[in-house]
Amino acid sequence: MNKNIFRNVFLFIIYGLLYLPIISMIIFSFNSNNSFTRFGSFSLKWYVALFRHEKMMQAVLVTIVVAIISTIISTIIGTFAAIALSKQKKVLRNLTLMANNIPVINPEIITAISLFVLFGIFQIPKGYLTMLLAHIAFSTPYVIITVYPKVISLDPNLSDAASDLGATPFQTLTKVILPQIKVAIGAGAAIAFTMSFDDFVISYFVTIGSGVSNISTYLYTLKRAIDPKVNALSALICLVIGLKITYDYFISGPKKIKKERLKG
Repeated sequence: MNKNIFRNVFLFIIYGLLYLPIISMIIFSFNSNNSFTRFGSFSLKWYVALFRHEKMMQAVLVTIVVAIISTIISTIIGTFAAIALSKQKKVLRNLTLMANNIPVINPEIITAISLFVLFGIFQIPKGYLTMLLAHIAFSTPYVIITVYPKVISLDPNLSDAASDLGATPFQTLTKVILPQIKVAIGAGAAIAFTMSFDDFVISYFVTIGSGVSNISTYLYTLKRAIDPKVNALSALICLVIGLKITYDYFISGPKKIKKERLKG
């Protein structure tokens, strides 16, 4: 009994530390006062001000556009790279995977400085392009890591059987291989999108001085200034994430389980 009480109290403290700041942020996004500590009355004025704030909305647009484009490109590159690696000799495959893991375990500041120097050497103007290229570069390794284990678990005889039945390499890829690894591809794409949407250090270094900002770099420019519109923006992001999780858990998840049971 004592152990259960201790366990529950411990979990309560951990969840409190994790979620109380988020709950506080959401509550104060409806605060009529220009304060993060004193709640005046309920108001939606900061949400109205958010959508009227051109610079902040531009940063949101840049974040979403860059995240979507970089996710699509990095997912395609990473998926094809994972499939190609599964066909390579063991030595070359291991060396490539080792090199692929370096950007993942590398501190972000190292990757940021490396890309900063690289773009400087090739005299690529800082802005949308450098941010997009940087996000593709650091997202692709995560896609490879996610997709590759699923690819190597496939039965190689399936590809040979498709070829024997007259399928072209493209048909084998689209009708045999990709359908079996689509879950891993989706997971890799989700990780790539999250990494891009959340990135600050790399985005800051590759766009410094260009006037182009995503959400994280824009918030950094605010320094310690009080801006309740940030609470409203953060609350909307939490709402979108919460709706996605709710949909997956209560709607999409049960549908997938039902389909698998019917197939079985």
